[in-house]
Amino acid sequence: MAASMVQLLRLWWRRGGRDRVVAFAGFGILVLTLLFTVSSLFHDAGERTAFVGQSDGPVLVDLTLVHDAEKKGAVCLDGSPPGYYLHRGFGSGADSWVVHLEGGGWCDSIASCSSRSRTPLGSSHYFESQIHFYGILNNHPSLNPDFYNWNRVKVRYCDGASMAGDVDNESQNSTNLFFRGKHVWEAVMHELLSKGLANAKQALLTGCSAGGLATFIHCDDFQALLPKQTTVKCLPDAGFFLNAEDISGKRTLGSFYHNVVHLQDLTKHLSKGCISKTEPSQCFFPQEFIKYIRTPLFILNPAYDAWQVQHVLAPYKSDPQGDWQRCRLNIHNCDQKNIEALQGFRNKMLNALTEFRKSKNGGMFINSCFTHCQTHSNITWHSPTSPKINNRTIAEAVGDWFFNRREAKEIDCPYPCNPTCYHLDLNAIWPGA
Repeated sequence: MAASMVQLLRLWWRRGGRDRVVAFAGFGILVLTLLFTVSSLFHDAGERTAFVGQSDGPVLVDLTLVHDAEKKGAVCLDGSPPGYYLHRGFGSGADSWVVHLEGGGWCDSIASCSSRSRTPLGSSHYFESQIHFYGILNNHPSLNPDFYNWNRVKVRYCDGASMAGDVDNESQNSTNLFFRGKHVWEAVMHELLSKGLANAKQALLTGCSAGGLATFIHCDDFQALLPKQTTVKCLPDAGFFLNAEDISGKRTLGSFYHNVVHLQDLTKHLSKGCISKTEPSQCFFPQEFIKYIRTPLFILNPAYDAWQVQHVLAPYKSDPQGDWQRCRLNIHNCDQKNIEALQGFRNKMLNALTEFRKSKNGGMFINSCFTHCQTHSNITWHSPTSPKINNRTIAEAVGDWFFNRREAKEIDCPYPCNPTCYHLDLNAIWPGA
């Protein structure tokens, strides 16, 4: 499966995929999710290797489609019901829950959303009937020490707007598309509440990439669903997208988010405190609304987020001379000028987190790795070869924060100082690019 997908991506690139990236301003449907997908594919062999010495391999979990989703108006882009995978907790974790929101970019136009509706990121018709659980969803204590026996849920992402869209009319320019991400969120949560989440003693909402952004957006909503006595916290992974200028001085992601927010009518579900002070699309950036979130947060993000390097700092359209061509695929290929820009990007991220670092209830793990999403993989979450800061893995830092064992605000030294980092090498997909 992984090998065939890699070959498909290579063929796409060789047959003009690079030009289509430019045509879509860096946000084509495939490229939007490429780093998320590639990270999963190339981890897969390592994930299975991590189980050597275990009595069994990764747990295989069945898909559940939301009951009566259509009647609730809670549907994917194509009108199909949303879905999730639930593996029950046991022992001391029977009354605790981890809910993980899948990532996969966004769509900002009728054309891109229509294309997306014919993929697993817009239709449950393409969801796998079973998936393996890795990383924070793992059921092995050696690979997931604090959450292995909790109820663990992976929620599929199929609305293209971080589960925040809310448009009643499905007819969009004569194309039947459903922008119902907010309804999907509510329907999935309602079903999980009926399956035991309502009685949770502890609950952690997490997600990566667009799912990490959804975690920021819905963090307080998640807490409001649960009893006051429940310990509720949120862990957004690779969801701290920056509203930063790219190498040409443009705010490429800012323009893209503006289109997403207005296309799917997100304004009524974004932070009211933020919207009262700035333009709504700005409030799709966590740096603008994080101060309004009341629920305890742990922010996990690589300082050199591979997706953001590709699409925020150095998008193809802003690099006509190809000065970033090799660097954006492998950080080890970056020249001195590239590195200076990367260090500047890191500084912008840290500056945007200045106030959050003062939070008493907050946690943080900002490592100096060139990667994207680190909770869904055994390799990056918790293994002998996991990235570490001050000799702590991500899983250990998150556990220390969640259970109040000790402070967990870890900020790595600048690249290339950390030898434990897992760096993506996208040349494996785009050789000779």
